Amino acid sequence: MEFTGYPRLCPCGTGSNYGVCCGRLISGAAQARTAEELMRSRYVAYALGELDHVFRTWHPKTRPDDVSPVPGVEFIGLTVHEIVAGGPDDDLGVVEFTARMRTTQGIDEMHERSRFSRRAGRWMYVDGNVPDVAATDDAAPPSRSTTIEFPAQHGRG
Repeated sequence: MEFTGYPRLCPCGTGSNYGVCCGRLISGAAQARTAEELMRSRYVAYALGELDHVFRTWHPKTRPDDVSPVPGVEFIGLTVHEIVAGGPDDDLGVVEFTARMRTTQGIDEMHERSRFSRRAGRWMYVDGNVPDVAATDDAAPPSRSTTIEFPAQHGRG
């Protein structure tokens, strides 16, 4: 498959060609081998407007009915901070990252700790939360509760 109209280097920041990096996952030609690969491909899908990939890789118990683009947002960078499990032999994983974007108000960023699980052999995004960066902020909204169990052991039995 040829990826015309897309950047030569993958926007996920690995330095790899889009077609052999996230492009193969977004097109459906391959499946993510790790939680990090899936997270990076989801970032790229948001950046390129390929929201079908975002929807398909969102766990059915936590995904919204519709994934719509956010007008006026241009994704400009991704930094992965921490990876907990989520490897080729794991069923669960966590990836903490910061996505930078340009909005009509200027440069902004989203810092998230995302949880992933393997469903029918495929990595799926379960949910994410914003780490507690301002512990003194009493006005923070309550977090949404989701019933997805993450047992202490992260490997396959």
